[in-house]
Amino acid sequence: MNRKPSVAGAFYPSAPHAVTTMIAGMVDASAPKTEAIGLISPHAGYTYSGQVAGATVSRIIPEDTFIILGPNHTGLGAPFSLWPGGDWETPLGNVAIDDALRQALLKNSAYLAEDTSAHLREHSIEVQIPFLQHLKPDVKIVPIALGMATADDYSAFGCEIARVLAATKHRAVILASSDMTHYEPRLSAEQKDKLAIEAILQLNSKELVNRLAKHNITMCGYAPVLALIAAARQLGATSGELVRYQTSGDTSGDYNSVVGYAGIIIRR
Repeated sequence: MNRKPSVAGAFYPSAPHAVTTMIAGMVDASAPKTEAIGLISPHAGYTYSGQVAGATVSRIIPEDTFIILGPNHTGLGAPFSLWPGGDWETPLGNVAIDDALRQALLKNSAYLAEDTSAHLREHSIEVQIPFLQHLKPDVKIVPIALGMATADDYSAFGCEIARVLAATKHRAVILASSDMTHYEPRLSAEQKDKLAIEAILQLNSKELVNRLAKHNITMCGYAPVLALIAAARQLGATSGELVRYQTSGDTSGDYNSVVGYAGIIIRR
């Protein structure tokens, strides 16, 4: 079964030429590029977070496959929900699942379960895909929605991903989909997000979890980020790089209640 677009026409345009034009204005083809183990990219409407997403993907050398980890906002499905097969449709065309990698992850994970319900109305993975298609038209994906579990579980799952990639020699980029602080004044959001970003750049999962709790940082994709950090460390990463940070207020002009967006790349 193919996964149909859920938020085309809302979070991003539904017409192919409009998507292409919008993304082309957000990516920088001349940006210096690097091999990346993973990246963190926001998932709001393109008007608000697209500049951050575009700047971030502009900095990486794409691999054939992206493992996309998204938070499960709907609460439906299994805690670690793996799309079972069938293309993902976007206005730019169909994107195939990397079935060999999907099966290897499923076979070697204590957490993953095949599930469609977690994905059908979830936007956090969908909005990443047109950017990847722009970067690499024949890209393949492995979409995984993460629901409620413990921080230790997310990290352990990230280690499973790393072991599969190392054992299979499969070249893939891990993309963690996340927005940062939600609906606070800009100064407060920026201060909180700076604390979270510092921990992420140090690949310090424990400190990130501590800061999220201590400062009530409403980072919706902390689960994908914890999994990415664990996988990246096991694959030899030592630090991350902040590519771009901004808030929704930079687009809307309303700085009284903003959402923060950070684009980060992680490499060896």
